Amino acid sequence: MDFSQDVLRYDEQAIMCLRSLYRQYGYSQYKMSRFEEYGLYAGNKAFLSSADVITFTGAGGKLMALRPDVTLSIVKNAKDDGMLKKLYYNENIYRPDGYEFKEQMQVGLECMGDIGVGLMAEVLMLAKQSLEALGERSRLDISHMGFLSGLLQSAEINQAQRVELIKCFSAKNTSATTSLCAEYGLDDEFCERLTSLMSLYGPFGDMLYDLRRISVNDDTENSIRELEELLCELRRLGVQDDINLDFSIVNDLNYYSGVIFQGYIEGIPKKILSGGRYDELLRKFGKKSGAIGFAVYLDLLEQHPPATNHTYPPSPRLPTGSLTPDPCPLSPRAQSARTSRPLTPDPCPLPPDSSDETHPMINIALPKGRLGEKAYAIFEAAGYGCPAMQEESRKLVFESPENGVRYFWVKPSDVAIYVERGAADIGIVGKDTILENSPDVYELLDLGIGKCRMCVAAEKGFIDDYDRTLRVATKFTNIARDHYEKQGREIDVIKLNGSIELAPLLGLSDVIVDIVETGKTLYENNLETTETIVEISARLVSNKASYKFKHEAIAELCKRITEV
Repeated sequence: MDFSQDVLRYDEQAIMCLRSLYRQYGYSQYKMSRFEEYGLYAGNKAFLSSADVITFTGAGGKLMALRPDVTLSIVKNAKDDGMLKKLYYNENIYRPDGYEFKEQMQVGLECMGDIGVGLMAEVLMLAKQSLEALGERSRLDISHMGFLSGLLQSAEINQAQRVELIKCFSAKNTSATTSLCAEYGLDDEFCERLTSLMSLYGPFGDMLYDLRRISVNDDTENSIRELEELLCELRRLGVQDDINLDFSIVNDLNYYSGVIFQGYIEGIPKKILSGGRYDELLRKFGKKSGAIGFAVYLDLLEQHPPATNHTYPPSPRLPTGSLTPDPCPLSPRAQSARTSRPLTPDPCPLPPDSSDETHPMINIALPKGRLGEKAYAIFEAAGYGCPAMQEESRKLVFESPENGVRYFWVKPSDVAIYVERGAADIGIVGKDTILENSPDVYELLDLGIGKCRMCVAAEKGFIDDYDRTLRVATKFTNIARDHYEKQGREIDVIKLNGSIELAPLLGLSDVIVDIVETGKTLYENNLETTETIVEISARLVSNKASYKFKHEAIAELCKRITEV
């Protein structure tokens, strides 16, 4: 069936195309009410992308909610009868997007029952075909929660430390991960394994060799084994291009224990597809089945429509042959790797790809002012200079095609926004901005410039009275709340935008939370620091989608910057 572009909008064409694809593989449509009892979501907030849910009082006084998720409803209502269930859906969900709730369209599928490698490969194949149907160029990245879990179990850390390590790990923040390992007393070997796993990114088959070098126990070995079998099955299905391993993809370990994955389409700055194996969620509902599925976020497709000449393909044809699991015999060396863990090559090798990858232009957002000038000097020393930057002009955008870079100057507080939303591939952002605004970016390098401290300061001689609420003046409200929340301290945050030091002098606040560089301003106003919250410096951050499509160019840039 072909869908006329004269009749259907591009998002409607996408829905029809995906529905047709899933039906051909035996998935039936699941329909649900847009309302659920709030208790379903309250008990599984960690599974949701946001804990914020729209609630209302229904008939009989029950607290109801507009659904923020489809999977939870499917799992709740699915019978645990041992039968394989293959479902797809296209439903609106209601989630916060930034500051406001929005109605968002999701198309996805769920497979529940006895989930073997063959069914996992089928779901991943359908995820890849979904991406190919929506964009000209796409990436599907795979991770395995069992490997990360096994590696973390080899270290003696508590749950809070585990959460902090995973947070830094998912941001590809090597410097912070290394610092935490030292703070927690973890040995250098563990730290090296963790940072190596974090930086691992590349073609599925090529990365298995590196995984074996990092493996430490039965859990990590089992994960490698499953990935090997999955790779073989995917190749039998003809799915082998543009699939990478990226272990910085992390989901909640309480729900996900196996393969997880994300999909990206060139031109869309965020992941447009997300999924994985979530057996542990079914256990929370007292069910024994396994489960795997994914969702496609069509609201992103609406915000970033494809090129005008993009046409959705007709209903895809089923590949020849059976989709049932087929054993994938490994070579004797690969079989040996399962017991002795030698550094064996890819168990299912393909002929080498002789095509050359083009070197794309990297868009770089620099903060206006002294910090941006220092950052540019580093780029220039690393071989990414742009002579036009030295000219006297009011231009904001400068290109150096021979060095493959395009620079533009923006307000310092806006750099993270340009990067997160894909207008810039990379940018220079102060750690204070990252902590305050939590942009969804990779934090690749600590440049070691723009050094200062985020501090608590008060008038000299100030004595804190813990029996009353502490008044805190700051423009870094999230950093202040997080700092005092960890101390269990009750505070009243007073948001100010300038002259923070004036607040305690006029009795507006007891203390301030602000950036301190030399401390001279504090000294001249009879103030002093009482606590240092965190050390601040400039960081090189990357848009997550750009990192996928321009990985080689960005990795080479980071390497050169590290060298200088």
